[in-house]
Amino acid sequence: MSPSVSDELPHLVKLATSKGVQAKPIPARDVVVSNWVRFKCRFGCKGYAKHLSCPPYAPTPAETRAMVSEYETGLLLRFDGVPGHPSFGPDDIPEDFHHFYKDLILWVSSTVHLIEKTAFYDGFYKSFGFGGYPCIFCEECVAEQCEGIVDESTRRKCRHMDLVRPSMEASGIDVFATAKKVGWELSTIPCRDMEYGRVIHSDIVSIGLVLIE
Repeated sequence: MSPSVSDELPHLVKLATSKGVQAKPIPARDVVVSNWVRFKCRFGCKGYAKHLSCPPYAPTPAETRAMVSEYETGLLLRFDGVPGHPSFGPDDIPEDFHHFYKDLILWVSSTVHLIEKTAFYDGFYKSFGFGGYPCIFCEECVAEQCEGIVDESTRRKCRHMDLVRPSMEASGIDVFATAKKVGWELSTIPCRDMEYGRVIHSDIVSIGLVLIE
């Protein structure tokens, strides 16, 4: 007898809790995919084209929208705080802040991968996860090292192809609107003098998603 999603979800929620993560089921139809989200990556993010989890390597909103429509259920994951930096202000953040958040990004990415993998081996072979932030499994992504035309062929050189998943925002998922569907009200974090990356406080909430079918 095939396992049911309703039986699997409590197991996955418990697994997420063991990693210090909140988890809530969400109907796949409530995952909000919007075209404007991708523009935030293309215009305004220093990580554009530098990581294989980000645009232009990540799925387009149209691809994401079509893919999500093939699922009934998802598990939304909430990560509170920044491991290794329980309290900090703008003066503590280096100019190249990507590695400042390394433990946070690894927490999100590894948990998403664990939940996806667990569901897969429990019989839910369509399970697929979306993380957050630019990938940081490597000190420098091969995408940033490659010169010339940016295209999909670069993905062949990924050192952690089994682990890398696209981030929600990179794929066109409106994280704020999607989180609100399960009662999580997110807000933007102000930066000092609106300076890019110099966030005022360490009360950071991160979101991941695993689709289960």
